[in-house]
Amino acid sequence: MLTTASQSPGSLSPPQLLTSLAGLLRSWLPKQRWFAGKGRPVSDLAVLSTTELHPGCLHLLIRTGYAGQPDDCYQLILGVREHLPPRLQHAAIGRADAGPLAGFTVYDALLDPWSARLLLERLRVPGATGPLRFERDVRTVVPEGLAPRLLDGEQSNTSLVYGDSFILKLFRRVQHGVNPDLEVPRALAHASCARVPATVAWFWTTEPQKMTLGVLQPFLRGATDGWTLALQSLASGADFGDESYELGRATAEVHQALALAFATEPLDPRGGARLAAAMTGRLEAAARQVEGLVPYVSRLKAAYGAVAARGPGRTAQRIHGDLHLGQVLQADGRWFVIDFEGEPARPLAERRHAQAPVRDVAGMLRSFDYAAHTRKPRRSQWVKRCREAYCAGYAAGSPWDPRAEAALLRAYETDRAVYEVLYEARHRPDWLPVPMAAIARLAEES
Repeated sequence: MLTTASQSPGSLSPPQLLTSLAGLLRSWLPKQRWFAGKGRPVSDLAVLSTTELHPGCLHLLIRTGYAGQPDDCYQLILGVREHLPPRLQHAAIGRADAGPLAGFTVYDALLDPWSARLLLERLRVPGATGPLRFERDVRTVVPEGLAPRLLDGEQSNTSLVYGDSFILKLFRRVQHGVNPDLEVPRALAHASCARVPATVAWFWTTEPQKMTLGVLQPFLRGATDGWTLALQSLASGADFGDESYELGRATAEVHQALALAFATEPLDPRGGARLAAAMTGRLEAAARQVEGLVPYVSRLKAAYGAVAARGPGRTAQRIHGDLHLGQVLQADGRWFVIDFEGEPARPLAERRHAQAPVRDVAGMLRSFDYAAHTRKPRRSQWVKRCREAYCAGYAAGSPWDPRAEAALLRAYETDRAVYEVLYEARHRPDWLPVPMAAIARLAEES
């Protein structure tokens, strides 16, 4: 906690704070897993809002800019202390050498159990702190004093588990509007969909504009994610067909609930041409950044012809938007679907649009392929069996069978693989051969 500064950090204006924080954040931000601007120097930095959550702990929204790229807005929760105790040395960002915080240490307060507990307390008791608004579903009781622990493995956000009872996801890169990971689970809870954990509490800000900042949900104790289960199957040589079939049924069930919770829209057949053009545009943009895509561009475009000719599907509705094995959990033999945020790189408004359910199916089929590539040689028959079982399970719980729309499904798989190529090139170059292998296969099939 800050002890000897002449001013409390919460009383400092954004320009004053920036004087002390700019140098530290320019160095620290690019090292964070959730920072989207990796490989690009932060050319612009501004503090958009600041709120003191408790003495010595600041909630910040900052804007980062890069040459020739749109700005991003990030949520930070920072602590400020004159001396950082040994138990928090791993959380240190650095010692400010300028401005009103000169000589004080700045650290990531989410790694401080005391600050993490106080954050849960704010969610337990609805109300406002400056521009921050804390809300809770009054039907759920959140006990006091739950011990926090930070989850490893998050890519685009940060999650804290409290007492193995609740999980708080803090959105790091935030945008104007309601985040689907708040909107969708709340709507599905009202639709009595038991496949999706209901939202317990949430918080958002009114400044600089309305943005969702975090959601608290029940933590499924003892659950295992689909990616881990798939890798265990591959390692042991066990069949994953039954699990894939039930996962397909669960996906169809969630899609049916989404169709009831949100309005469905008949798809305009002319929309196929627009969607194919958008897919083509994403492909061409990715090829300009990843040279290995260039030889496949003309053949991959042929896959999008099915979308232009047949339209983007039967109906448009709300979907998951980023469905893969890491977004599903199995507990007591039952599948649950989580993380409805959608692809974080896409604009929030686009992620909230009604889309064709086949897009989610394509995402899961690509995930089976990813899992198989962790084994050498690739387990082709394992993938084939999982794909067939998943689609059969989906057809058993849905009015349509993905296998009857093979050309359309291939187009969406191609679009997903192009997204994966760009993501891996930016964030995990060692994984780039996985989607590139799919690109080669899809180009040949097209």
